[in-house]
Formats: sequence, structure tokens, C-alpha cells
Amino acid sequence: MEKTNAKDFLGKEVVVKIDRPLGSKHPSHGFLYLLNYGYIPNTISGDGEELDAYVIGVFEPVEEFKGYVIAIIHRTNDDDDKLVVAPENSDYSNDAIRALTEFQERYFDSILIR
Repeated sequence: MEKTNAKDFLGKEVVVKIDRPLGSKHPSHGFLYLLNYGYIPNTISGDGEELDAYVIGVFEPVEEFKGYVIAIIHRTNDDDDKLVVAPENSDYSNDAIRALTEFQERYFDSILIR
């Protein structure tokens, strides 16, 4: 399968399959997920796995979430873009997105694409 272009998802509705729900621990690094984190099925990211997605604006663990891609975290030192998905009509500033994803993104250099 060809690599998925994360930019194709900006502004689009997607379904995120959550494999690391809010409050769960990372399997190898041990940090807590401070939001729901998952992937878009049937996609391929730069790391060879599905395209990952942070779900913001949902404050309980969920197994699946349908929402809109409001930004992309493009890692400049890692080939693994992350979608930022929120409920319809959500408005988050770049600073808010950075604060919400900092628990994991602090280990990488990145730019936000809107």
C-alpha cells in the first residue's frame, strides 16, 4: 500500500480507532496518555503503520471516535505525522494543541499544519 498523505485529511471527517485510550500507559515508555490516541484504519504512515491521530475535546476513554481533522503535527525529525481530530465545530488554538499533545510530542521537533 502507498504511503498516505496526512494533508489529504485536513478538514475532513474521519473515524479514529483508539488503541491507547485516555489514561492508559505507553507499552514501552511508560508515560500516561492524557487524551485518546489511535489510528485511521486502512492508511499507511511514514513509519509503515497506520496514520496516527490524537483526539482532543473528548474527556473520557473511548474505543472509537468520529470527528474532524483540525491540524496535522508534522514531525521534522521523524517520518510519522499525527492527525489532530476534534468534535465538529471545535476551535483549538495552536498553543492549545501543543499543550494537549506535549506529553508525547515533547520528544520530537514538529510544525503544526492547519
